[in-house]
Amino acid sequence: MTYKHLTTRELTFIYNFWKQDIKAYHAAKALKRSSETVYRVYRFLDAGNSISQFQENYRVNKTHCGRKAIELPEDETKYIKQKLALGWTPDTIIGRAEIQISCSMRTLYRLFQRGVFNVKLLPMKGKRHPNGYVERRGKAGRLGRSIYQRYQDYPHFQHEFGHLEADTVQGKAHQGAVMTLVERLSKVEIILNIQQKSAECVNKHLNQWLSQQPKHLFKSITFDNGKEFTGWKEIANKHDISTYFAEVGAPNQRGLNENNNGLIRRDGLNKSMDFRNLPNALVQQVSIRRNHIPRKSLNYKTPIEVFMENITDKQLCYF
Repeated sequence: MTYKHLTTRELTFIYNFWKQDIKAYHAAKALKRSSETVYRVYRFLDAGNSISQFQENYRVNKTHCGRKAIELPEDETKYIKQKLALGWTPDTIIGRAEIQISCSMRTLYRLFQRGVFNVKLLPMKGKRHPNGYVERRGKAGRLGRSIYQRYQDYPHFQHEFGHLEADTVQGKAHQGAVMTLVERLSKVEIILNIQQKSAECVNKHLNQWLSQQPKHLFKSITFDNGKEFTGWKEIANKHDISTYFAEVGAPNQRGLNENNNGLIRRDGLNKSMDFRNLPNALVQQVSIRRNHIPRKSLNYKTPIEVFMENITDKQLCYF
């Protein structure tokens, strides 16, 4: 049953009726209100109170209506803060369900809006380019086989293990760089500390890393068209791995890689850093942190868990 509260205008009419000694039931009939509603105001005024006091009491009582704000137990709050420090999102905390949280994911996001948790710990929102934007930085045209050829060579690549996406991430004022590779199925992030964004450095470090992996563990690598990847033929021939290139100005074709590049910026390799002399320990730390954060798209498993599920016992000796 709903109840329509008295408006300020109706309270003014009731006060005038009371001052003129008009019976309450006549006032109720004129306002098309319940007699008890008007009697309640009359009794308040008869007690020596003013109509403004009635309105103030109403305002105070109204604040007690509705659902009470959720306050999480101390142990849950402590757990959430610990996971936020590790880079987990509210969605991951609820979905992973390591402990029972006494609120939903949406309510947990609202707690950030209320200031219960630090909203700055949430992932940043990507900056959107205007419609029709075409990427023109450091591109050499498509360097090799089109990404569309990958669909023909590996019809089930979206559900297969062993397909990589690769890119480079630069430091402050384009000083230094790291190379990032993401395995599509497990979303495992590999970061190579190449220090300089050049074809020579990319080939050197990529060749060293692939040489340490089991033969044919990875089936393909998809690059963007940066000039630092012009030496792709050497890698493809030496390691018997298929290479493909996204269309020029279409980073969305390697969306997983681009998204992870933004995440590692937040995890420690930010834009204010010079990447020319990055410690290998820092690069490894960022990679480990990212690979141990559960992801919704992996059914709240961590990338490293899914990666190891696809490694055979024979291949395990390489790790």
